[in-house]
Amino acid sequence: MFKDTTPIYEFRGPFNIPIQIGGSLVMLIVFYVMMSGGDLVWTATFIVMLITAILLHELGHAWACEVQGVPVRRVMLYGGGGFCERARSASAWQQEFIVAMGPIVNIALWAGCSLLSESLWLWIVADAANLENPETLFYGPRAEIAILLERFAAVNGFLALFNLIPVQPLDGGKLLHLTLLRLATPRTALVVTGGIGLALSIIWIPAMLVVYGAGWWILFFIPSVPQHWAMMKGQIA
Repeated sequence: MFKDTTPIYEFRGPFNIPIQIGGSLVMLIVFYVMMSGGDLVWTATFIVMLITAILLHELGHAWACEVQGVPVRRVMLYGGGGFCERARSASAWQQEFIVAMGPIVNIALWAGCSLLSESLWLWIVADAANLENPETLFYGPRAEIAILLERFAAVNGFLALFNLIPVQPLDGGKLLHLTLLRLATPRTALVVTGGIGLALSIIWIPAMLVVYGAGWWILFFIPSVPQHWAMMKGQIA
């Protein structure tokens, strides 16, 4: 995994939490611009949507920390996504809420934006029925907003699903481990989580190439095979 921990820029966000930008995020932006095919407006819009969705995802983690009295050291955005770094450890029960809040934020944004977009399209169709040239409404400001909402919903839906893949350190891998801790011994939970993560890590790169070849976007993220191998052997990597 290309995890960037060295910031090139920092600003204060909600709860006065430092939000840092890693250099690899710039690399991701350059990558998308190079692959844009000349459509720089859509590429710029997509980049803003993607970074906004990732930031809100990490702020979901941060909010869950704050409401449970767990201080947050920083939120980091980089080419592989982002992470919320706690200033101290949290209990397993606190971690369940903290980890779950990231995907929950993206799911809420997906649902909310989808509903707003659908409402706008229904409004446009209703108004178009009373016009001699109804097609003009389908290229107006409301239609453009509806399309942007659809795209932002799609980005958040994809991020939610992506983060729920059960590999470390994605939220899906963490939630799998935390769930197994409720059902099995710590060692069994670690071994099973590591085994599942190892299998997915091995097929990650060919799967990522297939996804990219199908026209989907990617992040600079590859799960660690050594980390999952160590977990499968009952070791904390």
